[in-house]
Parts: sequence; structure tokens; C-alpha cells
Amino acid sequence: MALAGLLHQNAIIPAMRANSKKQLLLELAAKASKLTGLPEREIFDVILQRERLGSTGVGNGIAIPHGKLSNLSSLAGIFARLETPVDFEALDDQPVDLVFLLLAPEGAGADHLKALSRIARVLRDHDMVTRIRATDSASAIYMLLNEDTTSHAA
Repeated sequence: MALAGLLHQNAIIPAMRANSKKQLLLELAAKASKLTGLPEREIFDVILQRERLGSTGVGNGIAIPHGKLSNLSSLAGIFARLETPVDFEALDDQPVDLVFLLLAPEGAGADHLKALSRIARVLRDHDMVTRIRATDSASAIYMLLNEDTTSHAA
């Protein structure tokens, strides 16, 4: 699954400012609301509810918060590179500076899991992550994330 289908260039935040996990999730919900037309509060509540089950901070400074929304028509992603890492209660206790928010329609079972797997695979690539951290350009980040989808086809 290509990230291009999940992520549009206008869904990349190359230098987000957040002082806490909650503020980060609020900022992501605000951006997701603008892109999907769904209420910001509804998006925030869904991703916060998922975080209460266990942190989506997967380690190495990366988090993949996600949730399902009943009024969403297709998978949607938002990628943020933080200016300063924040504590995200990650599995390795390291602060997070790269975040990929994935939102899925309520009934998107297998597609949601495939998308999460693809995102995790892309963000496990050490060279990719190093190059993303080295740029603060949305277009450059977008090109990097899509470059990987062609070089490591699933």
C-alpha cells in the first residue's frame, strides 16, 4: 500500500510546535478536521481514546496514533515532524518527534491494518527517518515518503 494514497502534501506539517502529548494530539486533530471536514473534538476524542489503551509511540522517536471514525469516507493520514520532541509515553521511553496520524472509516478493518503496517514499515527504515529529520520542507518530506513506496513495494 502506497503512502501516497493515505497522505497528501497538504497533510504534512514539517515543523510542528507542541509542548506535550495532549497538545500534539490537539494540533493533529485540528489539522485532520480541516482536511476531513469532521469535528475537531470528535477526532481528538477518538485518538485520545485509543491512546488510553496504550501508547502508539512505537519507539525511536516515532508515534502512529490512529482511530476509526463513523463519518469518514476513506483512510486519511497526517504526518508531522516536531521542532522539539515531546514525551509520548513511548514503548522505549524516548520522546517523539515524528508522528503519523491515521484515521480510518468505522468499517475499514483490513485496510486500516494494512495501512498501519505500511506506515510502520516505512518509518522503520533508519535512512528514511534520518532524511526526514534532516529537512523541514513539507514537499521534501512528501517526496521522501513517496519515494519509499516505490523502492520498497509491499
